[in-house]
Amino acid sequence: MNVRLPIGAIVLGLVMLFGGLVGGCGLLPEVKDETGNWSVERIFQTGREAVQEGNYLRAIKMFESLESRYPYGPYAQQSILQQAYANYKLGEMAAAVSAADRFIKLYPNHANVDYAYYLKGLANFNEDFGFLTFLADQDLSERDPKTLRESYNAFRDLVAKFPESRYAGDSTARMRFLVNALASGEVHVARYYYNRGAYIAAASRAQSAMITYPSAPVVEDALVIMVNAYDKLQLTELRDDSRRVLEKNFPKSAALKGSAANPWWKIW
Repeated sequence: MNVRLPIGAIVLGLVMLFGGLVGGCGLLPEVKDETGNWSVERIFQTGREAVQEGNYLRAIKMFESLESRYPYGPYAQQSILQQAYANYKLGEMAAAVSAADRFIKLYPNHANVDYAYYLKGLANFNEDFGFLTFLADQDLSERDPKTLRESYNAFRDLVAKFPESRYAGDSTARMRFLVNALASGEVHVARYYYNRGAYIAAASRAQSAMITYPSAPVVEDALVIMVNAYDKLQLTELRDDSRRVLEKNFPKSAALKGSAANPWWKIW
C-alpha cells in the first residue's frame, strides 16, 4: 500500500536532514569570542579605545562581554556607564537610558552616579547636534511630553542630590528649557481644543499649564485662552477673573489692546 506524505512534512524533513548534515560536517562557521582569553583589564581598555575612535558598536560589544564575564568589581561598574555613553553616541537612546538606570539602581552611592543621571537626562532629551543648535532647529513643545518629563526628572534628581556636581549647572539650564517646552505643549493642546470648539477642555488644559508651570512665559497665552474659552461658555465671572489675573501679571499683553469692535479677548 502506497502512503503519500503531505508536501509540508516532506519539506520539513528535508530541512531537518540538511541542518543535521551541515551541523555534523562542520560547514557552518563557529562564532568565536575574541575576548575568550583576555583579562578584564584588556577588555576594558579595548572598549575605551573603541569609544575614543568612535567605534561605538565595538565598544558596546566589549563592555557587554566584560560585564557578562566579570560581573563584579570596578571594571564591571564602569562598563555599565561606558555602555550608556556609547549607546547615547550611537543614537540608541532607549539602551542608553536602560544602562544609566541600571547603574543608578545597582550603585546609588557610586562616585560617578551623578554622571548616570546626566546621561539619562541627555538620552531622553535626545540631543544629537548640540544643545543650542537643537533648540534652534526644533520646537520642543511638539515633542513627546513623556520623554521631556523623564528628561526633566533626571536633571532634577541630579541637581537635588548632587548640587556640587560638575553637571549641575548645565542640568539646571536644560531644566529651564524643558519647563518652557512642557508648558508650551500644554498650551498648544489647549489652543487645539479651543480652535475645535472644545472650550471646557481648552480652559482646563490652559489652567493646568498655568498652575503647573507658573513661571513659564506661555502662562500669558494660557490666560488668554482661558478668557476666550470662558467667554464662549458664557461664564462671565470666570472670564473676568482670568482677565484680572492677566492684567495684573502681564499689563503690556497685546491681548489687552482691543477695541469696542474687536474686544481684546477675541484674538482668534
